Amino acid sequence: MADSAVLSAQPDFPPLPEYQLAPLPQLISPLPDKFLILLLPFAAYWGLSMLFHWIDTMDLFPQYRLHTPAEVSKRNRVSRWEVVRDVLIQQAIQTVVGILLGIYEPDDTYGKESYDIAVWTRRIRVAQRVVPRILSLFGVNPKGLAENLAPSYPMLSGAIRGGQYPPLNSIITNGDGQLKSDPSFAAWEVLAASAIYWYIIPVLQFGLGILIVDTWQYFLHRAMHMNKWLYNTFHSRHHRLYVPYAYGALYNHPVEGFILDTLGASIGYKVTRMNTRQAMWFFTGLTLKTVDDHCGYSLPWDPIQYLSSNNAGYHDVHHQSWGIKTNFSQPCSVFWDWLLGTMWTGGDVSARYEHSRIAAQKKVDKENEPVTVTRSDASQSLIQDLRPYENELSNSTYLQSIPPIHQQPAAPVGKAEFQAAGSRQQVLDDKKGGGIDVLKNESREEKDARTVLKRSTRRRATNSVSQADSFKGLRGRIAGSIHGRTGGILGMESSR
Repeated sequence: MADSAVLSAQPDFPPLPEYQLAPLPQLISPLPDKFLILLLPFAAYWGLSMLFHWIDTMDLFPQYRLHTPAEVSKRNRVSRWEVVRDVLIQQAIQTVVGILLGIYEPDDTYGKESYDIAVWTRRIRVAQRVVPRILSLFGVNPKGLAENLAPSYPMLSGAIRGGQYPPLNSIITNGDGQLKSDPSFAAWEVLAASAIYWYIIPVLQFGLGILIVDTWQYFLHRAMHMNKWLYNTFHSRHHRLYVPYAYGALYNHPVEGFILDTLGASIGYKVTRMNTRQAMWFFTGLTLKTVDDHCGYSLPWDPIQYLSSNNAGYHDVHHQSWGIKTNFSQPCSVFWDWLLGTMWTGGDVSARYEHSRIAAQKKVDKENEPVTVTRSDASQSLIQDLRPYENELSNSTYLQSIPPIHQQPAAPVGKAEFQAAGSRQQVLDDKKGGGIDVLKNESREEKDARTVLKRSTRRRATNSVSQADSFKGLRGRIAGSIHGRTGGILGMESSR
């Protein structure tokens, strides 16, 4: 009886392993990791930007461009030098914030991994204690079931017992001559704990970090469009780029750049408690995503554009004068646009993009058919809830004084009409980078593009097969880009 009492008094878990912390070796010696975390986003930004700039200057893939080179110089309201200057200012601010974060962050160490995995293994063992109770709720006798399974499936039997694995325990004699049971963990428990520690927790950290950044940027970005003072004071600077290009991704007012980008990413990093190595991936990945979203291309082999439907094609709509008050979500998902009804719902935008295609396509083959860009279901404009655009028509006082001829293209009746009115009013309110001239130019280009589309109808009917093989249809490429690998409409499908 005394021996039994000694055995029953022993804990259910093996003792936690001892550990000794040591400084984590630098990833790239002799550069400290806290310096590398500042360098990598900078290098990623300019490396990817210069790749797209080289593609631009060499005119390598004109069939995948969202806009022509001529549009960059004609429609944008800011010089490239001003763009580079303001991007460098924002990156300097990011660097200062990164240095401050690094000062108060402890240096990374290693040596505790086995201890942490053992802690998770204990948690898995404790969690198994509820298994018999759950089985009992469904009328199953856990003790009898465990006994029946024990000969063939001892580990499953132990889990059903609530984490009791007698075969894994050994009876030993301690220094006092007393018998004690020396427990150990099942191999599956150690494997599960290792998966949690090395894979599941980091994935959850990244997922939560992305959710925080997306949420932060959506609501601040939307506020800067809905509030006239915020837009005219800060955000209108970014929209001087009506035709985005890669290294203009961080072209912002310094205050906006700090609040919207730097602070949002820093909050995501701190809340999720990422270590320095994880933060390298996090910050660098967000940087690459932002550059790619402004690259001006819908490349079918671009992996970043297949990760999310929030990509270059989707965000390009937001930079146009007719869609500037839609598609606010960035940088990773379209969730908030979808949930709150701020996706573009204006139907076919082929004619809007047609004038952008003409100049580039002439360099390749004058006989190629005009390529449409994307199509959305205009019927959605009639049935979708007007929120948050229900007041846009009444608030567009300046727009009402503009002749209809300068308000082309006409938007479908319904939600798209309200979206277009708010977007155009915002362009008119931007005296420095927008104004009536922007609407006049686009109306004239719209008319020219529709004329070209009308002339090309007969040619499309006779050459559809060869031209489809040649161009694959920019509409399909953008739609596929926007929705991963599925068909769709500039940011939405009719089922959404």
